[in-house]
Amino acid sequence: MLLTPQHEQLRDQVERFVKNEINPFVDEWERAEEFPSHELFKKLGGLGVLGTKYDEAYGGLGLDFSYSATVAEALGTCDCGGVPMAIGVQSDMATPALHRFGSEELKRAWLAPTIAGDMVACLGVSEPGAGSDVASLKTTAKKDGGDYVINGSKMWITNGMKADWCCLLANTSDDKPHRNKSLIVVPMDAKGITRQKIRKLGMFSSDTAQLFFDDVRVPQTNLIGAEGMGFTFQMLQFQEERLWGAANSLTMLDRLIDATIDYTRQRKAFGKSILDNQVVHFRLAELRTEVEALRSLTWRAVEEYISGRDVTKLASMAKLKCGRLIREVTDSCLQYWGGMGFTWDNPLSRAMRDGRLVSIGGGADEVMLGIICKFEGTLPREKKD
Repeated sequence: MLLTPQHEQLRDQVERFVKNEINPFVDEWERAEEFPSHELFKKLGGLGVLGTKYDEAYGGLGLDFSYSATVAEALGTCDCGGVPMAIGVQSDMATPALHRFGSEELKRAWLAPTIAGDMVACLGVSEPGAGSDVASLKTTAKKDGGDYVINGSKMWITNGMKADWCCLLANTSDDKPHRNKSLIVVPMDAKGITRQKIRKLGMFSSDTAQLFFDDVRVPQTNLIGAEGMGFTFQMLQFQEERLWGAANSLTMLDRLIDATIDYTRQRKAFGKSILDNQVVHFRLAELRTEVEALRSLTWRAVEEYISGRDVTKLASMAKLKCGRLIREVTDSCLQYWGGMGFTWDNPLSRAMRDGRLVSIGGGADEVMLGIICKFEGTLPREKKD
């Protein structure tokens, strides 16, 4: 895809923001296992980067998804994975369905302040017993008068400890699993909501919560779009989430390879630099080639997406390749750092911890493979429907 000067200007703006407003504080936020999301998101909202693809009527820039992907790639200059992930949830994971299908009242009340950075959003899909298998979630939202009464729990919720509202996927009927779900805007200060922080292997600076809903009442007017369409709406949101994640990995992977080249050029062993060994510089060349292949796949998918084509297959491929390549790059590069790579605050060890999530969250590798196989027509016959 050919990027315009407007894309490049946006990229430079985000990279400057990361350099000045994020990276100087990453180590502190990693130790605290949280970052000041309301404060940081307000600054990002002021730049317009939380709503690049959303209508100007709600504070967005009125551009297309390629600008969201540009922001995602630029956020790859962050010295951690947790903060970019939290930003991505705010801008491209919890809000697409609200913008596309929500009522005018909902968009004014919840989308506009989220784009401005005045509110923090989270996405409530995964549960303790239903992660990648979205159809099997158990949280219910039953009608009572003019309200929905919500019961259940959500797991692995990014921004969950500080969020002001949740885009919640819940069962609103007893219909079939793909037809009984709806997306609902749930204010996180509603009575009956409890939050519990989750400690993780990586992504430390991003707060992650388990949410409990005990007879939580919200107006039925908080429904996003039509009742029973939640599964479909969430699958559409996943496409943007997966493309955003793939784009976000690109600059990060290049930076890890760059850092490894610099370190191995300086590090000496047996009378020469580590980089002078053919096995090392050949491997780094191979990894760089893989990153460029992922970049081409990701931006091809973005280009087709903004042209209105179905990119389910390509987005799944990009997501799959992204998660696996992060593991490959971090493992290979860490090896060349030797003992320094095994220290806790080393950029490779942090990237290894943070990046491991990519093959799990937003649809595990195995789910991506299943989607790709469906498009290829290679699933066993009994599993095609």
